[in-house]
Amino acid sequence: MIRSIFTHRLQAHLAIRRYTKPATMSLRAISAKDAASLDRDLMETGGWSLDQLMELAGLSVAQAVWKLLPPNAGANILIVCGPGNNGGDGLVAARHLSHFGYNPSVYYPKEGKNELYQRLKTQLQNLSIPFIATEDFSTSLKQSDLLVDAIFGFSFGGPLREPFPSIVSQIESATIPVLSVDAPSSWDIQGGPPKEGPGAKFMPSALISLSAPKPCVAFYKGRHFIGGRFLTKGLTDKYGLDLPQYQGVDQVLEIGVDAEGKL
Repeated sequence: MIRSIFTHRLQAHLAIRRYTKPATMSLRAISAKDAASLDRDLMETGGWSLDQLMELAGLSVAQAVWKLLPPNAGANILIVCGPGNNGGDGLVAARHLSHFGYNPSVYYPKEGKNELYQRLKTQLQNLSIPFIATEDFSTSLKQSDLLVDAIFGFSFGGPLREPFPSIVSQIESATIPVLSVDAPSSWDIQGGPPKEGPGAKFMPSALISLSAPKPCVAFYKGRHFIGGRFLTKGLTDKYGLDLPQYQGVDQVLEIGVDAEGKL
């Protein structure tokens, strides 16, 4: 059993490292205020619902996991979800990962009260995707091949409140690859990692920015993906964003972290 876990971890780290560095691509970052405004525009005048946006975001996260770690290299994925929309993206990603052939499990320490989140949870329960109890989180972390950090996104204002300081500390010291959704949890969207305390040394292996990078990516060093293949030219022009050239049917694109001063 121990040897099996070690082998999976080794395969996971090799898979994360074995990739072709993406071509440098400069994408303009969007502030938290503008990101919230963009979401409102999508729903109020664009005809989108929160369900649809969350579905596409979660699919992008799942595809990023696939590009980082195909299921034959490590199938045990632990998704840590927060109480808001970032956590909802994680719940959607867990469902897609199950259909992609992974063995996802979910740690949801503070559940969101919105009916949408409860429906997403029911979907996972119908797929027999396990929800991890708090007392089992440390063990599950050690047995996983990759962790998806879907705790907090662009609306996080800090500081961390219970039960999340301990959770972020454990993720920060994890020996498995971590993919953060939109921003590493605990990071300030403008200023990056906190100066001290949980998250001060948190640098996930990979980051997926949704719709557009956030300013904190200027502090990030690792593999960087963009996801959210649904923005119109009108919206990208309004917010001064760059429309990525997605490939084929992919919902994500690896773009690197160089920004040529645009961040």
